[in-house]
Amino acid sequence: MPSAIPAGSWRDSVPEASATDLENLLGTGVGAAQEQLERNGGFLPFALVVENDGEVRLVAVTPADAADGTDADFDADSMISDLKELLRQHRDEFRAAAVVCDITLLEEDSDAIHVAAEHQDGSLFAAVLPYTANPDTHDLEFGQLAADTNEPAVWVD
Repeated sequence: MPSAIPAGSWRDSVPEASATDLENLLGTGVGAAQEQLERNGGFLPFALVVENDGEVRLVAVTPADAADGTDADFDADSMISDLKELLRQHRDEFRAAAVVCDITLLEEDSDAIHVAAEHQDGSLFAAVLPYTANPDTHDLEFGQLAADTNEPAVWVD
């Protein structure tokens, strides 16, 4: 589990309570994704929310069948869209949300856990954690957690 969130000036421009919520979602999202990867070799997109009382809750949607003619068993992009729509519909019930998904980093020829978090006050933070399977041991090796860009998806109209 990564021990620190990438340093940067993002935290300076975010209220302390919002930064704490976003960091909590990031850490929980990365940890849950790593656990699923190590246990199952992959994970479906999911979301996490910080409810108004401070509790963190997992949000998931059922995968739709992948489009005909594809090798995928499910359509991850459709699931991510469904998650964002569900979060938008229920955004009054929580103060922060994050969508966690598995992405491919073409430049690094690696997969990565991607966490895109946002707060109801407009604060945003996203990060990627690259990983590869060791060809000899088949164990997963995780790279460095790095900040990424993010656009609001829940508190938009």
